[in-house]
Amino acid sequence: MDEQPIRSVETDALRIAYVERGPATGWPVILSHGFPYDIHAFDDVAAILSEAGARVITPYARGFGPTRFASETAMRSGQQAARGRDIIQLADALELRRPILGGFDWGGNASCVAAALWPERIGGLVSYASYDIIDVTGQQRAVAPSLERVFWYQHLFQTERGRACLAEHRRDLCELLWKSWSPSWNFDEATFARSAASFDNPDFVDVVIHCYRSSFGLESGDPALESLEDRLKQKPEIKTPAVSIDGARDPLKPGGTAEQARMFVGLHEHRVVDAGHNLPQEAPEAFASAIAKVREWLI
Repeated sequence: MDEQPIRSVETDALRIAYVERGPATGWPVILSHGFPYDIHAFDDVAAILSEAGARVITPYARGFGPTRFASETAMRSGQQAARGRDIIQLADALELRRPILGGFDWGGNASCVAAALWPERIGGLVSYASYDIIDVTGQQRAVAPSLERVFWYQHLFQTERGRACLAEHRRDLCELLWKSWSPSWNFDEATFARSAASFDNPDFVDVVIHCYRSSFGLESGDPALESLEDRLKQKPEIKTPAVSIDGARDPLKPGGTAEQARMFVGLHEHRVVDAGHNLPQEAPEAFASAIAKVREWLI
């Protein structure tokens, strides 16, 4: 795929860099990536959707690629309320009316947060791993040792040794996660390198470390977002039309997430795809199909 120009918009907290594909008058879609990935995870999905008439926005998350904080003194927060609000403020800045949100990993979490807290602003949702809002209290409880082993990176990031490891070995660490989480995906070095360039953002380490420490309840969030985090603690239902997806080969989600269907109180469909964690890049047709299903419900 040809490289698209990188644009940016200003919000309260960020200068959000993004790529846009499709007609300016198309039906709006925002696709949000996770850690440790970037917007290239959605290259093929965006191509499929733009050919179907969508105006597709793929933003670089805070701490990734060319996205920058508006203030040198701003807290480098990676908490879920901040990332969910980023999506809403991006949509406002671009004057997108009730966009369909799609995301995986951090992007799925942020998209679920946006849909749960601002349902009147969102047209629909495609969420990898279903109801992906972080239960901070629940994160403090142990899980099976086999799963704790998969979460080794989250435990590492709670320590200053972990911060140093990410800072000094970010590409090796992130490539290891790519390989571990997508065991049947044979990506090449050029594919990884294209996304890994986004990890050179000067705020990458601080944002990533804060994300995982705040999700464990071990580091405070931005005081300005406390009211939003309090609402998320109540586990708000998602009312917008939604398709949730599991990757059958994802070691982070053994057994899938179908049991979370009760958290979707609007139109909802759950799908399972033969892929690993980076489902949009491993199975772009399946992800695009889910977006198209939500679009079908809306027209």
